[in-house]
Amino acid sequence: MNTQYKWLLILFIFGFIACEDDDDGQVMEEVVITSGEADFSTFVSLGNSLTAGFTDNALFILGQENSMPNILAQQFALAGGGNFVQPLMSDNVGGALLGGNQILGPRLIFDATAGGPVPVSGTPSTEISAALSGAFNNMGVPGAKSFHLVAPGYGDIAGLAAMPATANPYFVRMASSPTTTVLADAMAQNPTFFSLWIGNNDVLGYALSGGDGTNPITDTALFTQVYNTLVGTLTSGGARGVVFNIPDVTAIAHFTTVPHNPVPLDAATAGAVNGAYAAYNAGIVQAFAFLVANGAISQADADAEIARRTITFAEAANNAVVIEDESLTDLTMINSALVSIRQATADDLLVLPASSFIGTEAVPGNPLTVNGVAVPLADKWVLTPEEQAEIATATEAFNGVISSAVQQAGLAFVDANALLDQVSDGGIQFDEFLIQGNLVFGGLFSLDGVHPTARGYAFLANSAATAINETYGSNLPLVKAVDYPTFYSPMLP
Repeated sequence: MNTQYKWLLILFIFGFIACEDDDDGQVMEEVVITSGEADFSTFVSLGNSLTAGFTDNALFILGQENSMPNILAQQFALAGGGNFVQPLMSDNVGGALLGGNQILGPRLIFDATAGGPVPVSGTPSTEISAALSGAFNNMGVPGAKSFHLVAPGYGDIAGLAAMPATANPYFVRMASSPTTTVLADAMAQNPTFFSLWIGNNDVLGYALSGGDGTNPITDTALFTQVYNTLVGTLTSGGARGVVFNIPDVTAIAHFTTVPHNPVPLDAATAGAVNGAYAAYNAGIVQAFAFLVANGAISQADADAEIARRTITFAEAANNAVVIEDESLTDLTMINSALVSIRQATADDLLVLPASSFIGTEAVPGNPLTVNGVAVPLADKWVLTPEEQAEIATATEAFNGVISSAVQQAGLAFVDANALLDQVSDGGIQFDEFLIQGNLVFGGLFSLDGVHPTARGYAFLANSAATAINETYGSNLPLVKAVDYPTFYSPMLP
């Protein structure tokens, strides 16, 4: 058990100590911060961007300094924790270069004039090919899925040119060798304590791509094998740890900010667009009549899908966008013009980048080629209810694997899924602040709508510290919300 006597609490005790002049007694009591059954001397943190300190759509020095594990390591230092070394980027611009060419974009800032997030001005100075030396306690690799942590060559710069890439630029920069794995580099440090937060990208990648199939959900059997390997290896030397599960990624600001009905139209434009869709609306009625007549579908199901697929715009400020939907009945064998499209509903989730795409013209200068109106939004812009159900099923399965591994190994556990549910259902109090999930001003999500703010990471660090205290009998103090910002200045040094 490691202890350190660094915290002093002033207690004012009235009438407790007898004094001849009846003055109040004042004593200083030394509070011992203890690690309990844990050993924080060598702390290693594994995961993805949520571990690395990614925020505002980039990795940069100040964001890394306010990463969840770095905040936690500062509390560990009060109870025998050692140095916590991070693979810091070269600047606060964010982004990175490869051979002098920019391959990763800079961080976002809030621009009141533009009415939203925009890239910060400046050029990244972090060169991926300039590999760092030494061991790193923060082994969070932005973009990593579960199986990437055990994949040899994930840090091989040659793999960046493969199609698809077999390496990760962040790990290329910090890997001990081209053939090593994230797990191997973590274990080389002989950790006495670890944090593990992995699996988000195993479903998030699919969600961020709108479920278009370019970034599939990880197979559950593979996830199970890999996750049990990670926990089994990390605990093989007697290390204790804290583990996070996977939140419902569809509840993050990236998917809840853009409404399904953001299209304003005047009467003339609405009439013109309706005219353009008249043949489509008539065609689906004819096609379903054919299917009903041939016994391929019931009349009730046909009527329901006709209603779902009929496209109508009105003179209003809140017309729903038109989207592609692969779950609809394929009518192109009957009529090649009857593609699977419909107008979005409140059950559909539009990805955050759609906000800058909806309303643009596929053919500049032609108002009848407006994206989201005359031109349907492609699958990558929208998560349909069917795609959301796939994500929910996978998340539940992955969290079941995580829960089982945690129980078998006796690890501290942070239910990130439940925390995000609370944030979505009105918010969570963090000291004097209410942490909510809305973009920009909610306090939890940074400007990319996916990754936490510094205050959000501090909240997660406190959640981890609480779980560690409960599991291992430590008494780590919690950090204060006011010490961690929700916005970074555009002019960081």
